[in-house]
Amino acid sequence: MSVTQSARRVSAYEVVHASREFRTLRRRFSEFAVPAVVAFLCWYFLYVCCAAFAPGLMETQVSGDVNVGLCFGVGQFASTFLVTIAHLRWGRRRFDAQSTRLRVRLEQGRRR
Repeated sequence: MSVTQSARRVSAYEVVHASREFRTLRRRFSEFAVPAVVAFLCWYFLYVCCAAFAPGLMETQVSGDVNVGLCFGVGQFASTFLVTIAHLRWGRRRFDAQSTRLRVRLEQGRRR
């Protein structure tokens, strides 16, 4: 097989990757993932910076033996679950149907 013949043969993966539907799918994913990651990292680094540079703030009592640092720590766990739930809901509404169509298209291309 010559180089020009092999250059013309394109895999199904390359066809899907070059498609408008795949670019739309990636853009939709980025529209959710980038803000979620940025917000979560800001929240996490706020916690770390407050723990490192504002120990007095973190020791402030909220109620009984509960202090601000403990609230921040529990908030980290809660925000992890909230982001996960939000991602699952978002995926079902905005992502799954189109990704399934692309997967089926890819599988059909491999069978040919």
